[in-house]
Amino acid sequence: MDIIYLIQREALRRGMSHRTVKAYSDEVKKFFSYCKKEPRRITKKDVREYLCHLAGKGKSGSSLNMALSALKFMTNEILFKTWRLGIKYSRRPKSLPVVLSKHEVLSLFDAIENKKHKLIVSLMYSAGLRLSEVVYLKAYDIEDGYGWVRKGKGNKDRLFVIADKLKYKLKELIANLNGNEFLFKGNKGTHINQSTVYLIVKKAGKKAGIKKNVHPHTLRHSFATHLIENGYDISLVQRLMGHNSLETTKGYIHLAFPKINVKSPLDSL
Repeated sequence: MDIIYLIQREALRRGMSHRTVKAYSDEVKKFFSYCKKEPRRITKKDVREYLCHLAGKGKSGSSLNMALSALKFMTNEILFKTWRLGIKYSRRPKSLPVVLSKHEVLSLFDAIENKKHKLIVSLMYSAGLRLSEVVYLKAYDIEDGYGWVRKGKGNKDRLFVIADKLKYKLKELIANLNGNEFLFKGNKGTHINQSTVYLIVKKAGKKAGIKKNVHPHTLRHSFATHLIENGYDISLVQRLMGHNSLETTKGYIHLAFPKINVKSPLDSL
């Protein structure tokens, strides 16, 4: 039995994103590397012991959640074992994401000398794009004043805004491309590698002297927070971010700079 093939086929049939399919496949491979049994011979005890093994190695709550989800998908949907594992999902720490100030965003841009690299990073911030979304953009995804994320997280299409400051630069870039070509090409003629963009942002943050942990998703967090600071409605921000739940978007309210006319009682002493 090729369990990985069956997982991939069933997950794609259900419309799961390629990113989720890959994550499930990788987790199941790790499980069988540890368990070393034929798929139909595994037991509930094997799954529980493996998850305890991961927890004992200090894996994060997110890692345990992903492993548990992948194994439950395999056992329930592929092997048709109706087990009740009795394992609760690990809680994720409720730490707030890192957000750059508007001044720090400008400093980050100024630290990037390569024009194409600066355009990639500027577009990520200006539209709240995920790293995986910006690298897969194609020329036909960019239209007059807006663009489209195709098959993003959750396998959904999403509209995004294009900043006026970037319209001419993007138009100039697209003029030399066919509609089906990637907007930002790598050295091998395909799209630019995600790890390349990640390093661009990390190096720019260090060069700009920003002490925060700056990475591509920091730009997305900053985009949402700055929209809320600028007074945009939370439901609009939800649509632009592509969040299924409004509760997810509401988390950025706590990160926005408080615009309230209140003074500390210390100032009145």
